[in-house]
Amino acid sequence: MHPRRPDGFDGLGYRGGVRDDPPFGGPFHARSFGSGTDLGHWVTTPPDIPGSRNLHWGEKSPSYGVPSAPTTLEGPAEEPFPGGGDGPRPGPSSEQLNRFAGFGIGLASLFTENVLAHPCIVLRRQCQVNYHARHYHLTPFTIINIMYSFNKTQGPRALWKGMGSTFIVQGVTLGAEGIISEFTPLPREVSHKWNPKLIGEHLLLKCLTYIVAMPFYSASLIETVQSEIIRDNPGILECIKEGIGRVIGLGVPHSKRLLPLLSLIFPTVLHGVLHYIISSIIQKIVLLILKRKTYNSHPAESTSPMQNMLDAYFPELIANFAASLCSDVILYPLETVLHRLHIQGTRTIIDNTDLGYEVLPINTQYEGMRDCINTIKQEEGVFGFYKGFGAVIVQYTLHAAILQITKIIYSTLLQNSI
Repeated sequence: MHPRRPDGFDGLGYRGGVRDDPPFGGPFHARSFGSGTDLGHWVTTPPDIPGSRNLHWGEKSPSYGVPSAPTTLEGPAEEPFPGGGDGPRPGPSSEQLNRFAGFGIGLASLFTENVLAHPCIVLRRQCQVNYHARHYHLTPFTIINIMYSFNKTQGPRALWKGMGSTFIVQGVTLGAEGIISEFTPLPREVSHKWNPKLIGEHLLLKCLTYIVAMPFYSASLIETVQSEIIRDNPGILECIKEGIGRVIGLGVPHSKRLLPLLSLIFPTVLHGVLHYIISSIIQKIVLLILKRKTYNSHPAESTSPMQNMLDAYFPELIANFAASLCSDVILYPLETVLHRLHIQGTRTIIDNTDLGYEVLPINTQYEGMRDCINTIKQEEGVFGFYKGFGAVIVQYTLHAAILQITKIIYSTLLQNSI
């Protein structure tokens, strides 16, 4: 279990250098603008959870459409541009375009990560828990083929099952983190003036959040891997019902092989915290590299308004993309172990990922995390930890394509409006 989304997405709430609107979203707003320490004020956020993404990056916030600080210009003092009014004056239309662009870019990224990528997540999880499988689907070509087979035999619903429950898990995680941080001294944010104690308290908050969301994550995992052939149509709140039932021991009866939640705490928290740490570090490094590259290639005096706005929106999207990709690839073996432990004993029936039809039961008998690792290594080999890895390649290739298409459309709109 790992979050993906940063907290601070405010696609409509554009803030220029001289506006002093109150921060949108209260404590959930990740960062404020108009500050010279935007990158220094590094806000860590759960990478796998949708919340909001702060699309404004760096010290060069969009200034097109917003009055800037006083500068020395030729001509009368009351005219911001030489020539009386011949120069391009910022107007409401440019600010509206900026707001629309910010909202559109953020929406496209969130839509790709949460909706278009869901079939890849479904196939990835089914391959991970299928210890019967002879084909490991390590390449995107076999994954696409099995997607086509499932769609042909079971219909499109086979690839989109459990999507609602993933949103519920993400919402529970965000809510739990916010509530815990409000009633405890544990910080949700880590500023540039961090210290070991602050980092430890922040990571403790993450650990408690993952523990609270763990039973609901387990219920969501079952919904995403359960075969559509024998699956009833669950209600939208079925994930919450099953999660609470897992905690109090009620609900659908499970087999004796079901691992208690206490034995799942360590692998769940370990995976979540490592994913969060890796994502945060990668995101910070990529943002610094992109900022330096942007400042070197576009000096302040020669930067056009169009380039200004592109530089404001896309670096953080690219940084989040790179952070999620690196953390998913590095922790893929641990995720495979985690999913097998969560699914054991739940009487789940999955699709046959070798044939593209038929179903298979999950009858594993792992005693814990160490036994699961040793069993996979002995019976399936090292590549057994990477079953379904081709789905990750398809997922992030699709995401990269959507980001590039969005950037092209945004650039075209800006060129036509300037």
